[in-house]
Amino acid sequence: MSEPASVYLRPAALAGRHFSSVIVGAGINGAGVFRDLSHQGVDCLIIDKGDVASGASSAPSRMIHGGLRYLEHGSFSLVAEATHERNLLLRNAPHLVRPLKTVVPLSNFFGGLLSSMVRFTGIAMPSKARGLFVVSLGLLLYDFLGRRQRVMPSHRIERVARADGSLFRSSVRWTATYFDAWISHPEWLIHELVEDAHRDEPRSVVANYCRAIGCAGKTVYLQDELTGERVSITADTVVNATGAWLDRSADALHGAGSRVMGTKGSHLILDHPVLRDALAGRMAYFEASDGRVCIVYPFLGKVLVGSTDIPVDDPDRASTDPDEVDYLLGVLRDLFPTLDISAQQVVYTYVGVRPLARSTADNPGGIARDHSVVLDPPNTTRHVPLVCLVGGKWTTFRALAQHAADEVLQQLGRKRRGSTEGLPIGGGAQWPADEREQQRLIGETATRTGLAPARVAELAGRYGSLAHTVAVRFAADGDHALAHTPGYSAAELTYLCRRTGVVHLSDLVLRRTLLAIRGQVSEASLAEVAEIAAKALGWDALRLRTEVQACALLLHEQHRVSLPRLAAEQHRTAPDAPLSPFIRPLPT
Repeated sequence: MSEPASVYLRPAALAGRHFSSVIVGAGINGAGVFRDLSHQGVDCLIIDKGDVASGASSAPSRMIHGGLRYLEHGSFSLVAEATHERNLLLRNAPHLVRPLKTVVPLSNFFGGLLSSMVRFTGIAMPSKARGLFVVSLGLLLYDFLGRRQRVMPSHRIERVARADGSLFRSSVRWTATYFDAWISHPEWLIHELVEDAHRDEPRSVVANYCRAIGCAGKTVYLQDELTGERVSITADTVVNATGAWLDRSADALHGAGSRVMGTKGSHLILDHPVLRDALAGRMAYFEASDGRVCIVYPFLGKVLVGSTDIPVDDPDRASTDPDEVDYLLGVLRDLFPTLDISAQQVVYTYVGVRPLARSTADNPGGIARDHSVVLDPPNTTRHVPLVCLVGGKWTTFRALAQHAADEVLQQLGRKRRGSTEGLPIGGGAQWPADEREQQRLIGETATRTGLAPARVAELAGRYGSLAHTVAVRFAADGDHALAHTPGYSAAELTYLCRRTGVVHLSDLVLRRTLLAIRGQVSEASLAEVAEIAAKALGWDALRLRTEVQACALLLHEQHRVSLPRLAAEQHRTAPDAPLSPFIRPLPT
């Protein structure tokens, strides 16, 4: 099967090229700008010092939401925008973004009324537990602000059901129910945005593991983070979409600094079937005793819990501290006192650094989540305009990207061809909303390819309307289930390696697949996936060994995934030493 040109290039292939716009930062906001500008026919390069979607964009609460709690801070325009963008994502990416029924446990009637009124005026005040009256008013306003293109029911409030009465703490007397949304694989949606952009404008390309190290005149200097090689390109505009790294990137690009601050949000993934089943597909949105709003909901067979909100100085060094694990487990025990909740049930942790507009507020939760686009005009060193994206939420990426793209178009003297508001994303194109029609398409693909309907349904959950195309491809290559890696075949992993810019084993394990976050990585599965990646990407035995060790260390240190045998082998130095009984040396 002939391969179309890849959107992913290494920096050496970019040397000497010119782009109308260079976008620094390949997270959700940068990818949104890349997609929007490419849709306008603007040739773009998007780069990232790490992998695509490897920063905060890969570590959200996986909620697509309007920000209910922002109402008491008077952020009406933000909530209206976010609920509208939530509704658009439900339409434009239905294969990845789905409705999420949400329950708010309530213990009193007038609780939090005074503190909410005071915070609404802009005065900081400690939070009190919000009662039925405050939450009811908030949800009425939330439904009203989210009325545009609504696809989900309005809220309701009722006496706590018997099953919930035995689940929640005994003080809970009512529950409020409303709908937001969740996303199964945010990293994949970013990849789809990149692919859509390249389809619309084939001159637009991506380079991951590529750092912008300077800008002089119209020349942008790049460094390959794999080889250290440096190349130069020219550009008419530069976009700084590096999130919590904005000020550091601005320094390299000769722009203004001191615009953002970062707060880290840590999350846990629990293997807790009792809690998962008791939640019955719903998210519990609740207040901890310190006033922090927390969430817990079933996520792909596990339970997702979040999150903390702690200021950090260096986003590259952010990690989930043991105290944060204890805190999140503690708030769960407080809400669900009859359940056994322990650290042994944690199968994965992750942390992202939120890029917030710099503020002197004492409480990070009180800092506005608004976004803005700021222009740094050309100066004596940099002769091209620098467009900076400040702040932003995952849900509102499209709106922020449109704002930034409009600024770039103005700087280029070009007009907008069309809006991205109604554009489907990736496999969301022509993917039916009706479940019976989905099942019909799944059945047709199963019949044509010979794959089991359950396997095709699995592919449809990842690739949407593109499931038929990839299923035909995988079937032709031999789509056989792997021994240690559930839900994937060698054919699928090879496709991901060769078509989606995979450079390191961690790219495949943490971002192109959901293996890590689902708690499905073992020593055997990591070895199995590594061997497939090595064959697909041409790694020799030493590179294979290095990639397995590096991925195992990352999983252990950043995500609390225990792979003791591989972790112990970090101390081995002989390249020909046996790596593991699961790893076989590749032929040279």
